[in-house]
Amino acid sequence: MKAPLSWLREYVALPEALEARELAEELITYGHEVEQVESAGADVTGPVVVGRVLDLEKTPQKNGKVINWCHVDVGEHNDPETGNRGIICGAHNFVAGDLVVVALPGAVLPGDFAIASRKTYGHLSDGMICSSAELGLGDDGGHGIIVLGATDDEGRPLVVGQDAKPLLHLREDVLDIAVTPDMGYCLSIRGLAREAAEATGAAFTDVIDRDVPAPSDAGFPVTVEDADGCPVFVALRLTGFDPAAPSPRWMQRRLALSGMRPISLGVDVTNYVMLETGQPLHAYDAAALSGGIVVRRAQPGETMTTLDGVQRTLDPADLLITDGSGPIGLAGVMGGEHTELRETTTEIILESAHFDMLSMARTSRRHGLASEAARRNERGVDPNATYAAAHRAAALLVEFGGATLDTAETIVGAVPAAPVQTIDLDLPARILGTDVSEEATIRYLQGGGTRVERDGDRLTLTPPTWRPDLVDPYDYVEEVGRKVGLDTIEGVLPPAPSGRGFTASQRARRALDTALPTAGYTEVLSFPFLADTDLDKMGVPADDPRRDLVRLANPLSDVQPAMRSTLLPGLFGAVARNTSRGLDDLALYEQGEVFRGADRPAAPRLSVAQRPSEAEIARLTAALPVQPRHLACVLAGTWRPAGWAGQGEPVGWVHAVHFAETAAGTLGLRLTRTAVALAPWHPGRCAELSVDGQVVGHAGELHPTVCEAFGLPARTCAAELDLDLLIELAPTGGSVTAISTHPVAKEDVALIVDSTVPAAAVEAALVRGAGELLESVRLFDVYEGEQIPAGKKSLAYALRFRAADRTLKDKEAIAARDAAVAAVATELGAVQRA
Repeated sequence: MKAPLSWLREYVALPEALEARELAEELITYGHEVEQVESAGADVTGPVVVGRVLDLEKTPQKNGKVINWCHVDVGEHNDPETGNRGIICGAHNFVAGDLVVVALPGAVLPGDFAIASRKTYGHLSDGMICSSAELGLGDDGGHGIIVLGATDDEGRPLVVGQDAKPLLHLREDVLDIAVTPDMGYCLSIRGLAREAAEATGAAFTDVIDRDVPAPSDAGFPVTVEDADGCPVFVALRLTGFDPAAPSPRWMQRRLALSGMRPISLGVDVTNYVMLETGQPLHAYDAAALSGGIVVRRAQPGETMTTLDGVQRTLDPADLLITDGSGPIGLAGVMGGEHTELRETTTEIILESAHFDMLSMARTSRRHGLASEAARRNERGVDPNATYAAAHRAAALLVEFGGATLDTAETIVGAVPAAPVQTIDLDLPARILGTDVSEEATIRYLQGGGTRVERDGDRLTLTPPTWRPDLVDPYDYVEEVGRKVGLDTIEGVLPPAPSGRGFTASQRARRALDTALPTAGYTEVLSFPFLADTDLDKMGVPADDPRRDLVRLANPLSDVQPAMRSTLLPGLFGAVARNTSRGLDDLALYEQGEVFRGADRPAAPRLSVAQRPSEAEIARLTAALPVQPRHLACVLAGTWRPAGWAGQGEPVGWVHAVHFAETAAGTLGLRLTRTAVALAPWHPGRCAELSVDGQVVGHAGELHPTVCEAFGLPARTCAAELDLDLLIELAPTGGSVTAISTHPVAKEDVALIVDSTVPAAAVEAALVRGAGELLESVRLFDVYEGEQIPAGKKSLAYALRFRAADRTLKDKEAIAARDAAVAAVATELGAVQRA
């Protein structure tokens, strides 16, 4: 919100010596974010005066351009010899006798444009006749130079040679304030003037000088079918309006300084009153209306063309202003093209209404219409300002447009009752943790317009109609804290509870954050969104749980409308981006939530006026999707690059399995591997990973079509684990296994099994048979050749035995080895190789 200081001074009696920057500091201490103080017109210096055109001579040029050679009377600034000044001017919107603005030699205009006498077009041009754009007053729309009236804003006759800068309201300080969403009343001069008055202790005069009277249907016919969406609607009729009447220069200047472009008197007045009071208004050409106005929700399939020339398909939730012809405006957001004011408009229907702020916000976002009216309506507008704002605008149209206000007026509805709260008098002081006296608490609340009734140590509070944000006891605490000054509140850290430490899940995740980077993997973070095509490119079947997507009502990108059900597409994207930039050797991992459960009940829409009940919280919780934490990696290129020490080692499925085993081993788990076929992995190179019979994830080499679809290098490998399940299965308890100081006993065995038997099954049988003396088992060789029967393979394992309390004897180690071999022979038909 941009607020010219002179406009604020009309409603708050600020000290004359108070500068704009000083006022900005006062507002900052009251919780406002003043982004900057602009010094409009400060770049115009030197003599800029009123001149009268004595005569002008149109002079055609060789290039076809026609210029005017003018003699201008500038009073005491005239050339003593000629009694005037000769000036070349290219504009043609003035005649002899007009009063104009003249920049004399020595003046400097915006852009550091210095004015000097110079010879041009065969004449000595001794100054410049100025346009609005040349003085930095805004775009003049190509209308040429400024032609002044005979008098100033106060009705005093203009005198040639007098300083023109005050007449043009050229010099002005403007406060640019970033208004927070909960302080919508400050999107107006009225609201900021009230804040300035309270901050400085100056007197405040409210422009809203009357309440909304009782309903009346004496004026233009209006029907409100949705009273919740439109509690108050005021309609005034003005006749005899002069559509050619210009907006006063001071109004145009204030609009421009506030960031709005002057258009015409009818439009400018509604914009001016909106900026002044915060109440959006709309003016209709009465001749274009068909029958009375009806406020209702849209019907399916309805369309309308808004003022920006866009035809819009309406949603049944849109609140509309309609007449007999159909929709003529998106209520509180933007009017319709059909009923806008025109150059022929002589009769105006003026609308001033209060609309439901949530409905306005949804309509604005639904149609992508961020209008100034919508910006105010969605933050909450004073419903009691509707009537006074309408009459304020009507008075300006009468004064400057020659209109006549019809005494018969229409008022539908009434101002909604404000929510009353009762709080302890010391609540603000207790919550803020600072010393706030009882008197100061009451003063701060009353200063903002709240009606305060004290009963002992209790306060009954009724907020003003312009404060829809005051609905909870703690809103009043914030109000007091803002005015006390948040910088005066001492920060005190609450004492940390002792003896808890990290949870088991936190300890596990921190351990992984250490172990995985140590093992050579690099962590990345990706956005938790998913495109529908991602699962198609991965080859995920329709009945796969990963198809149970949670879709977003308002996604950041239409390309990714769902929450991710797997971490892999995000990692695929990271690998593709890195390889496209020449980084070919990658081992990336990510841990984060995935989201599943599209069949959950819809989340309820709860009021923000109070804390939700336990039942409402339970309904919200039931609506949340399942969000397990997963751990995944994608590997590409080489694991160990080639160098002087030997050949490089390309990434393979073994490294994806190594990632999973590193994660499981960090948590104290041993994985069992089983060959399966699951997208997006290659069906012959995918391992299902389980712990005690529970599947915890998969690892292996990606299918070639998946690599091609995602732009990944050939033979890229990946793994994905259910991290929450891993942590749940991880051993717990406070016991620590002592490290044995006794030597290890080493035994190696080679077993011949059917070629279809997984190595993991052999390893599991060895572990079961070896007993508690077995410390580790490792596959170190796989052989299929001439010495092995067809359809068979040889698997060689290194078994390590150790006892915690003694050195094992040879016969103990051999017995444990033989028991392990016997278990494999019994379960899998293995034969020990000689």
